Amino acid sequence: MDTNRRGVEASEPPADGSEVASGPPEDERGDARKGAERAEANGAGTPVPAIDDDQLRRALADLANLRARFTREVSRERDAARATTTAAWLPVLDDLERAMSHLAPDADEGVLDGLRAIVDKAVHVLAGLGFERDDEIGVSFDPARHEAVAVVDHVASSHPGGTVVAVVEPGYRSDEVVVRPAKVVVARGDG
Repeated sequence: MDTNRRGVEASEPPADGSEVASGPPEDERGDARKGAERAEANGAGTPVPAIDDDQLRRALADLANLRARFTREVSRERDAARATTTAAWLPVLDDLERAMSHLAPDADEGVLDGLRAIVDKAVHVLAGLGFERDDEIGVSFDPARHEAVAVVDHVASSHPGGTVVAVVEPGYRSDEVVVRPAKVVVARGDG
């Protein structure tokens, strides 16, 4: 059964034979006309059709959902862009660290200090972007954040089985994203 905004049943005439008004009362129609005339006088053109409360609530809920989805998508895209940029810079950082490790023992201390400062600054910038360096030794091997490149006997390593005994290449990760897993050497378990 159809009803108009005021809840009056529009499909059945009243039992007493009187007619049902098809729109708002005369005084409200006059107000609507005045509003339309004001809108036209203000250059708004044709007046906006009236919408009921349910339509308005639905439209507002749709708008709120759209805003929330847009915010999530923008955040996800921003995180993906940061991760892509970080991954592109990691080989540069790795090369700097390799250069430091290959300097001769009698190398100029100023050069070594300069390279250390650059590496530290790069690691700090990555941490500022939300990606922490993952190079801990002695922690349990976690396949979600480590990539095992070698396994050694736990007796020879003096570490319990299943723990990281050396880091070949550090990893970088945030709470949600592993940009690069740490390449590690793991102590073999007893089983």
